[in-house]
Amino acid sequence: MAVTSDSPEKEYCSTSEAAQRLGLSLGTVQQMVENGQLEGWKTAGGHRRIRVSSIDEFRARSMAGGGQSHSRSSGGSLQILVAEDDRILQKLYEHTLASWGLPLQVRFASSGIDGLLEIGRVPPDLLITDLHMPGIDGFEMIRRLRADPQLQDLDIVVVSGLSDEEIQENGGMPPDVICYSKPVPFRELKGYVQAKIMAMQRRGRAA
Repeated sequence: MAVTSDSPEKEYCSTSEAAQRLGLSLGTVQQMVENGQLEGWKTAGGHRRIRVSSIDEFRARSMAGGGQSHSRSSGGSLQILVAEDDRILQKLYEHTLASWGLPLQVRFASSGIDGLLEIGRVPPDLLITDLHMPGIDGFEMIRRLRADPQLQDLDIVVVSGLSDEEIQENGGMPPDVICYSKPVPFRELKGYVQAKIMAMQRRGRAA
């Protein structure tokens, strides 16, 4: 039997193909399907099939929201991704970091899934993240980042309203993750960012 032009193979792809298109892990793509962020279905054998058009639409939305794409540490600037679902706090981060007068390029994500997508698209030098976010939260996002060999060394700073006890109840944080309590401690963050910029500039001179 001949395959017609509207064959499902041309309209849908597998989870692994979707993960490759988006630069994300299989688990993240599966969660995106479960959350309705990607359109898909399961075969009789239990395999996911994801609509290609929904992948393209998600990528387009991400590119539109993320601004220009920059390579990591491009132009001598420190790449920072802030994962925070509170729009007011996003604006506070944006205005405060801009007022420092430092060579920074800052992007924002409103959920763990968006954060993983942004990191897969352009890995930052520093991730500043909340923990309580919709969909994939900060805990799960950090676990997946630390499970990825290519992202295990990504510097992560957590700024959360959760207490130390609540963080531990949710599995805790890796020992190399710096944790701060809200309200956002911009003075400490500025010192940390300045130290990272100096280290980056030293590496550049050494090279």
